[in-house]
Amino acid sequence: MPRWLPFVVLGIGLLAISFGAILARLAQGHGLPSLTIATLRLGLAALIITPIALWQSGHVLRALSLRQALLTCGAGFFLALHFATWITSLEYTSVASSTALVTTNLLWVGIASFFLFGEKPGAVMALGIVISLSGSMLIFWSDSQSSVAGSDPLLGNFLAIVGSWCFSAYLLIGRRLRANLPLPAYVWLAYGSASLFLLFACQLSGTPLTGYSGAAYLIALGMALGPQLLGHTSYNWSLKHVSATFIAVVTLGEPVGSAALAWIFFAESFALLQGIGFALLLFGIYLAARGEGR
Repeated sequence: MPRWLPFVVLGIGLLAISFGAILARLAQGHGLPSLTIATLRLGLAALIITPIALWQSGHVLRALSLRQALLTCGAGFFLALHFATWITSLEYTSVASSTALVTTNLLWVGIASFFLFGEKPGAVMALGIVISLSGSMLIFWSDSQSSVAGSDPLLGNFLAIVGSWCFSAYLLIGRRLRANLPLPAYVWLAYGSASLFLLFACQLSGTPLTGYSGAAYLIALGMALGPQLLGHTSYNWSLKHVSATFIAVVTLGEPVGSAALAWIFFAESFALLQGIGFALLLFGIYLAARGEGR
């Protein structure tokens, strides 16, 4: 395999994922509730990949152990919570703030590793965590001064942070599953179990999955094909070819790409303090990734 291929795949995946927030905001504009968007995104992605997973990894799926099944349920639960909270955050805060805060996974994994496993971060990673948290606080402070009618930036930012916590848990669990499962099986199990949790949540909350316009469903299908299957699967595939640290750095491009697209599609700009916080957050995550690599 050419050495440049993983980098090209990551670049395509990054572009696809950057459209996730834009498509979610468009779907909300067509009347789709956030919980419905999350359910359709993961459910359609799982259905699309089902034939490939059964054809290439059917024997692996049939031999799934109880431990792997339980880990799958855990990964799916946190992935479902990630999308439910993050997509909901887009109802209340800007695309730039939401995507910047939801991509802080590396920071929370580093902090969790310290408290749960006693793994002390190096000086560079610790500095990166402090700078990133300072950037997050600036974003929160700037958005708290927002006077946009009908919005609640602080709630939106908090939901984005919760989405990041959930995605961190999903990554930690999924890393163990991915070590012994081929990509089609892992992706199908993760997306499928997450969509079942979301479907159950829709039933409990009375959130309908039908009765929307054709354009709304086309946008949901676009989210399943683009950000979910092409984007997230590109990252999962690349885990076997480049370091996790490098992928963590690549994900820094998502809020930048999403913010640029939001400026083009929704004319969203950011205030000075928000922009400074945005830059500090990205720089801090970059330092933390460098620290993890060392």
